[in-house]
Amino acid sequence: MTLLQIYTLTAIVLALKMSAVSVVQGVARTRAGIFINPEDAKTFGAKHAAEDAPAVLRASRAWRNDLENIPLFLILGWIYVAAGLSSSKFLAYCAIFVVARIAHTICYINSIQPVRTISYTLGALVTLALMIHLFIRVVLA
Repeated sequence: MTLLQIYTLTAIVLALKMSAVSVVQGVARTRAGIFINPEDAKTFGAKHAAEDAPAVLRASRAWRNDLENIPLFLILGWIYVAAGLSSSKFLAYCAIFVVARIAHTICYINSIQPVRTISYTLGALVTLALMIHLFIRVVLA
């Protein structure tokens, strides 16, 4: 696979994963029958409340965690592609990051520890390794 193909596949899988979290939020909200927007509660014949149901809040936190991690990885990944560095190393960075983020989301939504922390840490370490790789091969080159 080319660098662009690896990057594109990574971005698509991560986008699908994030979309799945949105679906989880919607399903949890509907099952709980609680909506924080009065117009939504009225439209769906549900209860209006000041706060979402616990399952919705948990999925929201998983979503926010994605927003703290995935864009940074994708920005660094794009720099890697633009620099034309090793595709085999990039494939490893992307594969490990994607698996770690998927595992993190599954564990977050289902309250699974310590695997959630391990998967988060693994994804963060891959991002750090990617940063160091770029610094050495692009900035110091």
